[in-house]
Amino acid sequence: MLFADLKLHPSLLSAIKELGYTRPTPIQVDAIPPALEGRDLLACAATGSGKTAAFMLPILQRLMPLSRGKTRALVLAPTRELAAQILEDLQSLAVHSPVNGASVFGGVGMGPQEHAFRSGVDVIIATPGRLLDHFKQPYAKLDALEVLVLDEADRMLDMGFLPDIRRILRQIPSKRQTLFFSATMPPPIAVLAREMLKSPATINLERQSRPAAGITQAIYPVAQELKSALLVELLNRGDMKEVLVFTRTKHRTNRLAEYLVKQGIAAERIHGNRSQTQRTAALAGFKAGKFRVLVATDIAARGIDVEDLGHVVNFDVPQVPADYIHRIGRTGRAEAVGDAFTFVSREEEGDLNAIEKVLGKRLPRVTVPDFDYHARVEAKLEVPLAERIAAIRAKKASDRSRGQAKRGAAAPAGRGAVARPGGRPSGPSRSGSGGGRRGPGGGSGGQGGSAR
Repeated sequence: MLFADLKLHPSLLSAIKELGYTRPTPIQVDAIPPALEGRDLLACAATGSGKTAAFMLPILQRLMPLSRGKTRALVLAPTRELAAQILEDLQSLAVHSPVNGASVFGGVGMGPQEHAFRSGVDVIIATPGRLLDHFKQPYAKLDALEVLVLDEADRMLDMGFLPDIRRILRQIPSKRQTLFFSATMPPPIAVLAREMLKSPATINLERQSRPAAGITQAIYPVAQELKSALLVELLNRGDMKEVLVFTRTKHRTNRLAEYLVKQGIAAERIHGNRSQTQRTAALAGFKAGKFRVLVATDIAARGIDVEDLGHVVNFDVPQVPADYIHRIGRTGRAEAVGDAFTFVSREEEGDLNAIEKVLGKRLPRVTVPDFDYHARVEAKLEVPLAERIAAIRAKKASDRSRGQAKRGAAAPAGRGAVARPGGRPSGPSRSGSGGGRRGPGGGSGGQGGSAR
């Protein structure tokens, strides 16, 4: 089947052709026709399957013939990166149409977003939290809304957004078309889908989330403390041009990026503690080739769309198999090919077993020739949690001891004296002292004076 067979508007077909696409992906073939008919949609769709175009093309076709000035479509996404990526896709597909859009997410000023509401852009792509912030203001009305898209619904569940989604549903028209996409269908998501959808067309509900067919997966067994050296070894061998590397924590993301830079490798990082400006700049630099390596936490697993990304490296094994699917789905997108390598220490073998159980197969193990798997490591990438806790406790104990020593040194020898906040003792003078002249130590001239 060709895109021309889907009865899309000529302006949309022109944009698709300019983007270099001729044949729709399976999710697009299944989703676009019922969405064009105005039906609700419930679809299981893996990352990288082309689902953004599967819902955006019907929206664009629906919005083109009518007048503008009111927001008529809302797309909810779990992360800022995904919201920004959906807006980019909208702009690419709408290049020959009058439809416009805006993104609404946290970490940036609300002024331009307020303008988008007031001017009535055709499509708003929003994260739930920031959208609710705007809903507190009188200008944020979506009473003309015709289409709602919930993208990456299972990720919304993981991030605790379901209560926010229900609050949003109470503030938008109940009479609308709803397009519901999720990579998996856990029970809470199935309940939400039943609440939101009316006689939906269903797609792939029986499927389990699987990596794209074009992704070559491999396991690299390696000691935890040698993972950094192994990554540098693979990068220096020249087989990987650009690499998206996933780590377990923000701290490890920072330390690994710093380590790579010290090794002469252009690298940047992205995680939740970085400002939106920093995250945007890091992603833009990676896409433009300024950085060879982008190190990220799972915040980037949904929303990074880099054309022809060749390699994804799981520096740390994800603890949830679904996160593995979404991570490696950053490569092999839109039926392209790519490699996904996972570094596995002995402590992570249980998580790997869970992933392989979901995949239904054992992934190949790879040993890198001439790499020293017994090398001595001078500096650890991350201090183990138990050691960090012990260090914190030791520091607190030391601080308490110093504080007690200072208080003891400042305390007066006289019984009943009380230390003032500044450390100078005060208290009742001895009977008969009469508060006499001050002695050299600053105490009274009588027997109750402090000795130094």
